Amino acid sequence: MATIEHPPHTGRLRAWMLQGLSDMGKHGSHTGPHAEPEAPHKGQRWYRVMCLTGVDYFSTLGYQPGIAALAAGLLSPVATLVLVAVTLAGALPVYRRVAQESPHGEGSIAMLERLLSFWKGKLFVLTLLGFAATDFLITITLSAADATTHLIENPHLTSTLHGGQMLITLILVALLGAVFLKGFLEAIGVAFALVVVYLALNAVVVVVGLGHVLTAGHVVTDWTSALTAAHGNVFAMIGVSLLVFPKLALGLSGFETGVAVMPHVRGDPDDTEEKPTGRIRDTKKLLTTAALIMSAFLITTSFITTVLIPANEFKPGGKANGRALAYLAHDYLGGAFGTVYDISTIAILWFAGASAMAGLLNLMPRYLPRYGMAPHWARAVRPMVIVFTLIAFLVTWLFDANVDKQGGAYATGVLVLISSAAIAVTIAARKAGQRKWTIGFAVISAVFLYTTVVNVIERPDGVKIGACFIVGIMLVSFLSRLARAFELRVTHVELDAMAERFIRDMSHRRIRFIANKPGRRDKAEYRDKAEQIRADNDLPEQEDFVFVEVTVTDPSEFEAGLTVRGEVLHNRYRVLTLEHSSISNALAALLLHARDMTGCTPHIYFEWTEGTPFANFLRFFLFGQGEVAPVTREVLREAEPNRPQRPRVHTG
Repeated sequence: MATIEHPPHTGRLRAWMLQGLSDMGKHGSHTGPHAEPEAPHKGQRWYRVMCLTGVDYFSTLGYQPGIAALAAGLLSPVATLVLVAVTLAGALPVYRRVAQESPHGEGSIAMLERLLSFWKGKLFVLTLLGFAATDFLITITLSAADATTHLIENPHLTSTLHGGQMLITLILVALLGAVFLKGFLEAIGVAFALVVVYLALNAVVVVVGLGHVLTAGHVVTDWTSALTAAHGNVFAMIGVSLLVFPKLALGLSGFETGVAVMPHVRGDPDDTEEKPTGRIRDTKKLLTTAALIMSAFLITTSFITTVLIPANEFKPGGKANGRALAYLAHDYLGGAFGTVYDISTIAILWFAGASAMAGLLNLMPRYLPRYGMAPHWARAVRPMVIVFTLIAFLVTWLFDANVDKQGGAYATGVLVLISSAAIAVTIAARKAGQRKWTIGFAVISAVFLYTTVVNVIERPDGVKIGACFIVGIMLVSFLSRLARAFELRVTHVELDAMAERFIRDMSHRRIRFIANKPGRRDKAEYRDKAEQIRADNDLPEQEDFVFVEVTVTDPSEFEAGLTVRGEVLHNRYRVLTLEHSSISNALAALLLHARDMTGCTPHIYFEWTEGTPFANFLRFFLFGQGEVAPVTREVLREAEPNRPQRPRVHTG
């Protein structure tokens, strides 16, 4: 993309807000914890990079046991076993395959983008971006809300901060935005320290909790008796657990992030960008280890919280609502340890929000600018931070900064992304001719699609928010594409030897092109076209031309390179053939390249396109053709403001 220069009189605030505008959105240019490294580096060991996933994945322990207890009651440990089974037998194999198919951190959305072409592919990606935005933004707001809950419910602060849930949550979100406005650097070291401390503290709580369960054996007996009385037998328990499983889907978050951090994994010394074998292997280790650690904590924490905490404490207003493990930490290990646990939980939850913000800032520039579906300022970090922070304020206000109310929306975003990943790997396995893997991934896809549908039916908040994001993204995208319709969208021009020879030969006289829509390509077509152009523009017989023919490839693509090939047809007519997503852009780029190469001003001749201007403009906007002459002239006018140096467009 062209570099944008700010005029001398531009205010300091504007220059600061748009800093880095020319770099954002370029391939490989991302920021934040999930970013691709800006320069070649040795990377980090996979277990350290795992902690970038962990700030999102492991931090759900702050609220997952409480949400599971509310959703499943006494069945929470059994329902959690179902969740763990789906994690290890479903999500983990899917994302191990995603890591293999997209080793540069693009994730499942990029896989589906490659599998689908034209506008249907773009629309599908925009839809997934809407749900991804839901996932990341609810991560920010839910994590901030739960961090606030841990802060307010701390026994030393309850009396002081009681009633300040909304205000404190908004302050935490604002603080997150302020940090990104200042500039957020990659912080694997911080993530590693946070995750290690947090998991260690949780391990202490789990061990102490299990110790109390063993010493007070009646709690297990009471739980099993109540469970049997309520549900009868094991099969009934499993059946009910399957029904409530969608409400526990928060415990599946983090897998998409696990793939996004792949560029940071060190891999082997002989890895190449084309074949990063070591990076893929170590990322699979990362995903597997994270899933096993989380599964162990999910099972043990759901068990000890269910049998040790009174059911009423999980409900809204209860001391364990949104902070079940913190409740046990204070109750069994004392106020000092409980406060340390609260601080650790608040820190990792806040950093999970930072990770989600970085994910948003990585995701949007990866797609929208490349599609031409984002304003220029959307490629800069700071304006997008302000937009996302304001949206996070709105979401926090709509959900009353309540963890339980946001659970459905968060689960919807997570489940849609995992479902799309499962579908992507199913298609990839089918294309690779792997029948058994295709069947296996198809079954996993069906499970996640069922879970997604049930979650949407029971808790429609997520799909409502996702729909709002989808509509907003599509509306802004198409308005942006419309506003940028006349940009020069050719990244580079390459001429073969024959094409270069044609242009240099004409530069000794006058460079004249005829835009021709290829038909039969017989001798009569070129003869009649040349005679028509001469007659329409009153040109002498001795003037010679080179015909230019453009074939439209994928009109939904916004930017692409241009390759020009020359050939001589019927031993007389010189023809340049081009392929691009837009006829007008291809012709304008050729004219500017010919001017720069020879120092001469090229001329191009058109005939008017038949049909109404509005219909022809829609054909240009959607399909890259229609209104070729005026659009080519407009593209040239925007690309070359200096009129005397602008190539000439003639229409007869």
